[in-house]
Amino acid sequence: MKTLKILLADDHEIVRHGLRALLQDHEGWEISGEAVDGRDAVDKAVLLKPELVILDIGMPCLNGLDAAREILRQDPQTTILVLTVHESEQLIRELLNVGAKGFLLKSDAARDLIAAVEALQEHRTFFTSRVAEVVLEGYLRGMDSPLAARPLHERLTPRERQVLELLAGGKTTKEVAALLTMSVKTAETHRSNILHKLGLHSVTQLVLYAVRNNIVQLSPSANALDAKKYGT
Repeated sequence: MKTLKILLADDHEIVRHGLRALLQDHEGWEISGEAVDGRDAVDKAVLLKPELVILDIGMPCLNGLDAAREILRQDPQTTILVLTVHESEQLIRELLNVGAKGFLLKSDAARDLIAAVEALQEHRTFFTSRVAEVVLEGYLRGMDSPLAARPLHERLTPRERQVLELLAGGKTTKEVAALLTMSVKTAETHRSNILHKLGLHSVTQLVLYAVRNNIVQLSPSANALDAKKYGT
């Protein structure tokens, strides 16, 4: 049997160690690498060419949704198993549209991770029971449900999505320009286009939009501070 090469992507070291401990002794499976953020996940997927990427949805630099999109753009044969603490139908639909094949709640990982990887190795999908319920509920409501509508940020180009994530993560326009190797003027143009496409008028509104649509995640302490700061 061919060895299944697995890439682990999570920004929390303790989570990566826990996943490795669960998987590394399974016959025929090999942990080929670990990634500490979304951009690192994309780079290591290109470099290591794993058959399976276990991907946290809430990571810095590039969130799991966009990382999955980029990984599959580079190699459509890669299988994506998403780890998430979120159960929103919109997020699940977006991940399905991107091409993820499995969804596992982090709270269920200790119990279900082995079964999930085995299912994906056999070219089947895997949903934890709660995620399956969310998908079924959405299907039964019909595709005309408002929740099934495409979110506004899907209108953004890949470059604009990168700029959006960095701005929403607290980077200044100058810092965005440096990180993405572009001029400040180009970064400002991207920022203006993003605000226009999303119908927003300030970076403050942009941050709130990004958090509410799971484009970026904040720590509990940061959530509390930002709720006070932005009046949410």
